[in-house]
Amino acid sequence: MSRRDSISNLPDEILGKILSLVPTKVAASTSVLSKRWRNLLGLVDNLCLDDSIVFSCPDEEEAAKIRFLDLVDKICALLSNSPMAMIKKLSLCHVPVTPCRKDIQAFVEPCVNRLIWTAMDCGLLELHLHGDPIHCGFFLDRAFLTSNTLVKLTISGDYYLEVDRVFFPALKSLSLFCVMFDCFNHAKFLDGCPVLEELFITEADQWYPPCSSAYVFNESVKRLVVLIDLPDSNQEHHYLMQIDAPSLVYLDYSGYVFPEYSVCDLNLLVEARLSLKLWESTNDYDYSDTDDDVDDNDEVDFYLDFYDPVPKAAIFGDVTALVASISNITTLHLSPDTLEAFQFCCKFMPVFDNLLNLSIESHKEKGWQIMPLLLKSCPNLHTLVFKGLLHKVTNRCGDACACIPRKQRKIVNEEEELCCLWTCQVKILKISEYGGSFQELDQMRHFLGKLECLETVKVGVGADNNDNITVLRANLLALPRLSSECNIEFI
Repeated sequence: MSRRDSISNLPDEILGKILSLVPTKVAASTSVLSKRWRNLLGLVDNLCLDDSIVFSCPDEEEAAKIRFLDLVDKICALLSNSPMAMIKKLSLCHVPVTPCRKDIQAFVEPCVNRLIWTAMDCGLLELHLHGDPIHCGFFLDRAFLTSNTLVKLTISGDYYLEVDRVFFPALKSLSLFCVMFDCFNHAKFLDGCPVLEELFITEADQWYPPCSSAYVFNESVKRLVVLIDLPDSNQEHHYLMQIDAPSLVYLDYSGYVFPEYSVCDLNLLVEARLSLKLWESTNDYDYSDTDDDVDDNDEVDFYLDFYDPVPKAAIFGDVTALVASISNITTLHLSPDTLEAFQFCCKFMPVFDNLLNLSIESHKEKGWQIMPLLLKSCPNLHTLVFKGLLHKVTNRCGDACACIPRKQRKIVNEEEELCCLWTCQVKILKISEYGGSFQELDQMRHFLGKLECLETVKVGVGADNNDNITVLRANLLALPRLSSECNIEFI
């Protein structure tokens, strides 16, 4: 009795859906099964082409080119001849163009552009282009910069865009990762996206100054993520950061500080995540006061110097305008570098009247100098989150922590009302990566003994301390608590 081929008897539309769920390399290989399967690739709505499809050996550039061109030609022909063809998603990753092989690139480049254009004719919804950073550069056809159906676009790696006209009336999400534009035509690119909601920009090429990420203009974008990682670039290249996005609700910004920020009114902004890096070390500034055994006559000078948030000497960068522009938010996340940027590059701290959730990431090499002023600027803070409690102990630590020097401790003991935690309205305190060291335990004693409104403390123990969790729990539960409503939970 012959075995029945049930799969081949399925309707073409169903088989096309099935092939869309497997890698394109596998879907393409089914064309050799029988005449029934020969043209089914034209019904696939999810295409993903990468170098694994055609590139088996680094010494086979010519053969790889031929296989890639044949496959793309077949796909284009099937899509063009199939009235039911509709491509939802096209991904091109590391197409086989080796550095300095212009003869191969001359064939592959128009081939890729032809595939993109064919897919767009089939109602393409998502396009993802991932180039290999070691390539010599890949120029995309300007013609594909118009589409009435494209909803999501990702371009990353060694791609070059020369923009004349852009029109993506349906585009909701745009990701530009290390993409080179002709001058500053990225602004023209964003102008052609009238309903854009999500914008992700990354720049990490040391040979080019900030371009796309330094100037963001779009009235509709609601979610903006910007990552600038150019440590070898000159400071002169970071001269101005401009953001004009009045509909912005979420901002995630990471990069070295600029000397000037121009930010429009972000009245709708709800959440911000900042990672601002300084160009130079702050060690010389942190330890400007190292003598604990000074005369009482110096106490007033020390007091003023300690509570002055602005250092005596200038450090490159001024984040004042940026910080002021986010003062209406309800949730704020700050990296260890950002705490130092606030301390040394912010002329004044605005009042965050609406801030309910503050999340701090701590690092043993970064100080907490700005913490007292920051907490005092959040009068309605409800939830305070710390990822780690270890930080660099300096003579500018402040009364938010328990590691203040002896001289400052004397002043605080005489003037208890100066402690920023006394007036803090925090009800929920969350600690993650707790290690139970003496410094951390002392810090927890400081929090529990100063936060009067505290109701819940949630502590997450670091993975390296799971074996000692019983001891850590006992030590924390034994600490005195100012708030009678305070409960400690371990997560």
